[in-house]
Amino acid sequence: MNTIRRALVLAAAAAAALATTAGAHAQDYPSRPIKWIVPYLAGTAPDTTVRITGDAMSKILGQPIVIENRGGVAGNIGAQLAAKAPADGYTWVYSGSPMATNMRMYRKPGFDVMKDFIHVGRITQSDSVIVVNPDSGITSVKQLVEHLRKSPGKMAYASGGVGTPSHMGAELILAATGTKALHVPYKGASESTNAVAGKQVDFALSLVAPALPHIQGGKLVPLAVLSPERNVRLDKVPTLAEAGVPGISLVSFGGLALPKGTPAPVVQKVREALGQALATPEVREKLEANGAAVVPSTPEQFAQSLQAEIALTEKLMKVANIEPQ
Repeated sequence: MNTIRRALVLAAAAAAALATTAGAHAQDYPSRPIKWIVPYLAGTAPDTTVRITGDAMSKILGQPIVIENRGGVAGNIGAQLAAKAPADGYTWVYSGSPMATNMRMYRKPGFDVMKDFIHVGRITQSDSVIVVNPDSGITSVKQLVEHLRKSPGKMAYASGGVGTPSHMGAELILAATGTKALHVPYKGASESTNAVAGKQVDFALSLVAPALPHIQGGKLVPLAVLSPERNVRLDKVPTLAEAGVPGISLVSFGGLALPKGTPAPVVQKVREALGQALATPEVREKLEANGAAVVPSTPEQFAQSLQAEIALTEKLMKVANIEPQ
């Protein structure tokens, strides 16, 4: 056997061995607990989404799914950890529009959302809402704009962090209305929403999920949702366009991703489990009660959504005059 032929035979044998190993791995998978990294703090909308979905998937796969909150730097820290994790199917990560936003918002995010992960599928989509404290006396977007114009640069708004959709969305609203306000970044939507309820800031642009309990409890007043249509959980609240500021829509989405290099059979098994979980009425009801819409997708659709979000972020940063960090 000549050298070239021997090399080809050995390469074919190695490939067959790898395929057999991957197949056997997938057949046994999962054989131990799975870690699902949430790049945000406990109690945030992504955290709640993952806990609801993870509980259902754990029952389907027959193994515990341990939620690990690794918040910080708008999700970059958790994403970096997930990107460097072994590609064996035992580390998952919550991925979505905020991580895509970071590809343009940060010069060195420490990961690449399109290159470092396999995007299994979307889970939910959430609307954003403008909220104020009831003691402010503000009950409409028109009144908020009037207050901002009377005190340019003196009112403060909270966001979930520098470069987050809530930050850029608020800056777009300010630009569209010709007003100014002080930006106060917090570590996530829950903290920023609490800041408005606690009168630490004047208003915030928040996801519906963390704002909903405060709204229902009378601690926050919703002024408008930043979506094409009214939110089903806040059906009496107008869209921003209905409130007099057209052309601005801000919808956040999230899903499940795995480190690049995870064996295809394992990815398929995880995808099937995710699909089963999201098809369960109880799971859908819990997710929707949290203020989100369940929007399952194929891996390709999820990846396309992320790519579109990166392009949108680049455009929004230019319009809102935001520089990369």
